[in-house]
Amino acid sequence: MSNAINKSSAAGARPSILRQMCAVRPIDPVDAAEKSRLKQVLGPWALTAIGLGATIGTGIFVLTGQVAANQTGPAITLALLIAAFGSMLAALCYSEFAAFLPVPGSAYRYTYTTLGEGLAWFIGWNLLLEYAISASTVAVSWSAYVVSLLNDWHIHLPDALVNAPLGVDAQDHLIRTGALVNLPAVLIVAICTVVLYIGVSQSARANTFMVTLKVAIIAIVVIAGLKYVDTGNFHPYIPPNAGTFGHFGWTGVLQGAGIIFFSYVGFDTASTMALEARNPQRDVPLGILGALAISAILYVAMSTVLTGMVNYQHLNVAAPVAVALDAHPQLAWLGWPLKVGIICGMTSVILTSLLGQPRILLSMADDGLLPASMSRCHPRFKTPHVSTVITGVGAAAIAAVFPLDVLADLVSIGILLAFAVVCLGVLVLRRTRPDVHRPFRVPWAPVTCIVGTLVCLGLTLTLSNGTWWRLLVWTILGMSIYAFYGFRHSRLRQ
Repeated sequence: MSNAINKSSAAGARPSILRQMCAVRPIDPVDAAEKSRLKQVLGPWALTAIGLGATIGTGIFVLTGQVAANQTGPAITLALLIAAFGSMLAALCYSEFAAFLPVPGSAYRYTYTTLGEGLAWFIGWNLLLEYAISASTVAVSWSAYVVSLLNDWHIHLPDALVNAPLGVDAQDHLIRTGALVNLPAVLIVAICTVVLYIGVSQSARANTFMVTLKVAIIAIVVIAGLKYVDTGNFHPYIPPNAGTFGHFGWTGVLQGAGIIFFSYVGFDTASTMALEARNPQRDVPLGILGALAISAILYVAMSTVLTGMVNYQHLNVAAPVAVALDAHPQLAWLGWPLKVGIICGMTSVILTSLLGQPRILLSMADDGLLPASMSRCHPRFKTPHVSTVITGVGAAAIAAVFPLDVLADLVSIGILLAFAVVCLGVLVLRRTRPDVHRPFRVPWAPVTCIVGTLVCLGLTLTLSNGTWWRLLVWTILGMSIYAFYGFRHSRLRQ
């Protein structure tokens, strides 16, 4: 229990609500009982593959094209590098936390041990949004590629069953589209939820296979596409501003970096699996940093080839890679194998996104901030089965009704805020708990942490007003749940 609460209790005075919300969780060692709930089966490559599985998907196969068409032009590569730089700073901070605090919960738990319960709830609540919507976002893209592949095979599904019933207009307002439900997106989320319910080792093996396949597909597309790159498509590298903030020019590059940040969130998933790693002090930092480095290289290579093969203005579609290949009939042989590979790759993203959220729910339930049922683990499968089902149902519902552009922005703002707080948390813990053994230490911590915090917070300011309003609504809902349930049932306070 925090020192602040102890001192107030000793003095016979009830601590203020603000002071109680600022109470920090003790850094307790992980005991045998906590470890026994989950299987310790993951090594460094499995953790790297989980990070890559959660990273390489909609970002590389869809968002790079859409951001290039709407925000950055060929400077999508620059936006990706800016986002990668901010992610690298956050990844170093994640690695320090994960090495000495190998627990489920990720940024939520790190915040709880450094900056207090109230902010930890805010971060945890936004991570729930990030993971659920990340899975939903990729499921929507998965649906678009499956429908395209079926059309190639002359199988046509009704439009009302493969599109979102909600969309956004030019003023960023939600509107009805006339569709009923995005059924393929719902089905793939349901299938992945069943796989995760059965066991993490089975999920990890399936994910490793799909990650290997999609990395191979990306390498083939990059190598084959290099021959058809027209350097004239790179000029102007940064198109002039079209008169609005975020539409080309440097503001477009910055807004593009904020949106594309969504593409690098996968290493957070690796940190949530720390309690299921065989040697978390060594393997989790390797998994986090390895996933980020590999994904950044693949993203920049793929976006360079895409914007070189066709003019960026043609990439504002759900399947920009297919558009680039269709522009060069010589690459027709890559058509359906590419789509199959992309579909498998996106499946791994959905799987790993749904893998992370139940561990955060488990950690929050362990702390009493959510109902205890969410921390239950299956006696046979050793998985958090209750929170896995809740996550799957929520993600399927979101994928059923919302379009891609609304979902991607919300994921980005949630993870940017979480990354900023983790960067700040490392500095706080260096001062409050200098005695804690740190198997991995952030290099040049003051500079790395401060710059990481500023970069992540700065990128949130480039996102649309609509994204901020939707975040506000989600935050109000979350803080209401905390006020009426979490605050009263917190085990730290009891």
